[in-house]
Amino acid sequence: MLRRHLLATAPLLLARPALAQADWPARPVRVIVPFPPGGSNDAIGRPLADALSRALGQPFVVENRGGAGSTLGTAEVARAPADGYTLLVTSSTFATSAAVQATPYDAARDLGAVALIASAPLVMLASPSFAADTMADAVRFIRANPGKVHYGSGGPGSIGHMAGALFALRAGRLDMVHVPYRGTGPVLNDMVAGTIELTFTSMPAAAGLVASGRLKLLGWTTDAVPPGGPAAPTPRSSGLPDYEAGIWWGLIARRGIPDAVRARLNAAANAAVTGGRFAESLAQEGAMPGNLSPDASDRFVLADLARWREVAQAGNIRVE
Repeated sequence: MLRRHLLATAPLLLARPALAQADWPARPVRVIVPFPPGGSNDAIGRPLADALSRALGQPFVVENRGGAGSTLGTAEVARAPADGYTLLVTSSTFATSAAVQATPYDAARDLGAVALIASAPLVMLASPSFAADTMADAVRFIRANPGKVHYGSGGPGSIGHMAGALFALRAGRLDMVHVPYRGTGPVLNDMVAGTIELTFTSMPAAAGLVASGRLKLLGWTTDAVPPGGPAAPTPRSSGLPDYEAGIWWGLIARRGIPDAVRARLNAAANAAVTGGRFAESLAQEGAMPGNLSPDASDRFVLADLARWREVAQAGNIRVE
């Protein structure tokens, strides 16, 4: 009798995971943004959550969990069940933080990208008095003046810091001095004043200063340039084909969520960023929609993580 009962119920037991995937989402979904309210991650995360809510029929509720360079909120997602009910909207800080500091999770093993929401290049800027006018000229000048050129960033381990370190590495281990600040604003102020020579930042952050001639645009940090962006050299045209440093925003989940859930999230996210008001707002910020498959999104994030780990090791960059 027991054997007949087990045989009769086995198909039902096996069907339960499939039914759970088909019913997802059956309740509200948490969307962790691992930064305080405001800033680019909120600007990406909130409209994305609204779009997912409309597409998938359940509330996607944004929760800000800032702290420790985004690792506190990220750790919360890494500890969550792999069921698709706790998601992370984060940026390239996900990769840089994991490269330069100890984290309570393994970024590659515990978490996986579901969708690449958007990406944007940085720009290499110089103070008006800096001797070089292009990225290639800057390489030659820094090589001829080791240890005399300073570049500022929004803080140790920030994307600006790492982009400058990668530039120095790919250009033949240039000797530049990193000057960390608390945020991008003070960096740009000192750039205008000529206190420091260089920085690597987003174009929207400095567009007014470049347009007015108070800062010089030496080049883009990727070969892919947003439509309508100002004309400037790219790494490849500057003799640096291996240099690429940009910002990205992605939808990430605990690794191992069901494939069907991952596919539904990816399709809904891609639809959100390729049409409508969300896509228009991305373009205004100089960002390009990701629109990649789940596996391609994951490969993109893993490659970025590997890139910044290489830079951190080569430059002995560590944030405690």
